[in-house]
Amino acid sequence: MVKPRKGQFGDMLSREEFHSRFQGSFGHPSFMQVQDALIKVEEVAWDNYINEHKLARTQKAGPEFADPEYDLSVEWKETRDKLIEAEIRQKDRNTRSRILLICGADRNDGTCPGEISKTFRLTQIVREVLEAESIDVDVLDLSRLISDYDWHIHPCKGCVSTAMPLCHWPCSCYPNHALRQTNDWMGEIYERWVAAHGIIILTPVYWYQSPSALKLMIDRLVCADGGNPDPTTTSGKDAEKAKALELKGWSYPKHLAGRAYGLVVHGDVAGAEGSRRALSDWLDWMGLVDSGPLSRIERYIGYYDSYALSHETLDRDLAVQEEVRNVARAVMQAVGELRENRLSRPDASLQSPRPK
Repeated sequence: MVKPRKGQFGDMLSREEFHSRFQGSFGHPSFMQVQDALIKVEEVAWDNYINEHKLARTQKAGPEFADPEYDLSVEWKETRDKLIEAEIRQKDRNTRSRILLICGADRNDGTCPGEISKTFRLTQIVREVLEAESIDVDVLDLSRLISDYDWHIHPCKGCVSTAMPLCHWPCSCYPNHALRQTNDWMGEIYERWVAAHGIIILTPVYWYQSPSALKLMIDRLVCADGGNPDPTTTSGKDAEKAKALELKGWSYPKHLAGRAYGLVVHGDVAGAEGSRRALSDWLDWMGLVDSGPLSRIERYIGYYDSYALSHETLDRDLAVQEEVRNVARAVMQAVGELRENRLSRPDASLQSPRPK
């Protein structure tokens, strides 16, 4: 048995520190009138924290899992069942083609920025092209993280680096009620990826890289590439069992492989090329299928121009608008050929000697 290395985590919060953290969410004067109720809620929250009460509800896993008697998270099981149903619909040839559009900008006009993003406008251009061809379009606007109340994509905890089987598909790290890591959007996002025949990511460049909301989603999709669909095999988060299971030989199942993809990356000074390449590499690694050179573009909209007039610059850039339409057309074509088994994939039957 390979023992997990220990020694990084410090102590639990003191009661005084916990009180300060908890009350920090209720600093507005309007909460003063309900202080008595908040004190009672804080006591419950402290008990959940100090006794590490992660799960709200559990149920016996049942005969479809390796350990039928394991107390499985009800919330995880509900998400997993939705993914199975979505996969069945996705593979049904009688359904209409479905393409997921991911608007990766953090900006919208519902909070501090006060204006929509150019990425959102480009997403609408793609949507118009696809809907005109009777494609079902699902728009995932990641900027909701900045404007929706108490809505999150919590960070990846890196379970995969301990052992691949410890990373469950879908992710079982959340919700964690002991740490108030709740209202996690990823359960819904996993389902939307699974249901899609094609994915188009549209994103700006933030400091040479992907915006924070997009990167959070990317990290949490690590479980789609090799993740363990049966948490009972590791008794939840038992690191020793996960290491032993990986060392016996792990198949690294690619849960999203075979879907077509396209990319639109735009910037205003630098970084678009590197960001687009990184996203392409990530999607290729997960087994998605690129839809040709015209489906993966990086462009500069208003190179070194004023931020204040960037929307006006986009208005005038008819070429980039048409290039974005071509991304939509290329992915739509690839989806049609994939669903009819006509898209040439010369390496589809090959087995990698390095499945990780």
